[in-house]
Formats: sequence, structure tokens, C-alpha cells
Amino acid sequence: QVQLVESGGGLVQSGGSLKLSCKVSPFSLDYYTIGWFRQAPEKEREGVSCTRRSDGRPDDADSVKGRLTISRENAEHTVWLQMTNLKPEYTGVYYCVADPAPYDVVNCIPNLPEFGSTGQGTQVTVSA
Repeated sequence: QVQLVESGGGLVQSGGSLKLSCKVSPFSLDYYTIGWFRQAPEKEREGVSCTRRSDGRPDDADSVKGRLTISRENAEHTVWLQMTNLKPEYTGVYYCVADPAPYDVVNCIPNLPEFGSTGQGTQVTVSA
């Protein structure tokens, strides 16, 4: 069973930046499609960013393009979510998820909340 441990969340002012990390063990990132979804207060879970298993290419949801960027480093078993120019509506718990299925560009982001493995989440709070 793959294990995912997130870190890097915190409190930041509007316009600020954070970089979330997701450490993946014990298997290689090559075996998984990996991404992030968020759960904002009183809102549905929303997939935000994905790296595809097939080629590692990143995809970010249109709603977060320009503010959230996913990247991965296989040698470090780590996936990052760079968050810039944050707004209060980005407040929520961000979860790292992984699944062995080879999701494509159309299916990855919408299915992130249903992935087989989920980390414990990290809280991001953006103050006005």
C-alpha cells in the first residue's frame, strides 16, 4: 500500500505563496498517477492538479491555472504543489492522492477525489 505524507501548509496573507510537499513511499512514483484535491469549508471536494503516470506531465485545473502548479521528482519520491498569489477562497485542506491507473488528461483531475490512496491532508489558510 502506497503511503502519502503531506507537509507545507499554513497561514498566509492574500497574495502570498506556499509550497506543499507530498512524500510517497515505499514505491516509485513511476507506478502512480499522483495529484492534489482540496476540500474547502462547506464545499465539494475539488481536484486541482495532476501528474500523469504515463509521462509525468502536469495538468492543472482551469480554476487554478496561474496560481497552482504541480511538479514531481521521482528520485526524491516527492510531488510538490507550488501555490502563488493566493486568495482567501483557496483556504481549505489539501490532500495528496495516488492511484495506479494510468489516467489521461481528460479524466485525471475530475477523478482525483476518488483515487485509491489519500494522505492525511494539510491545512492552507489564506487571510484577506
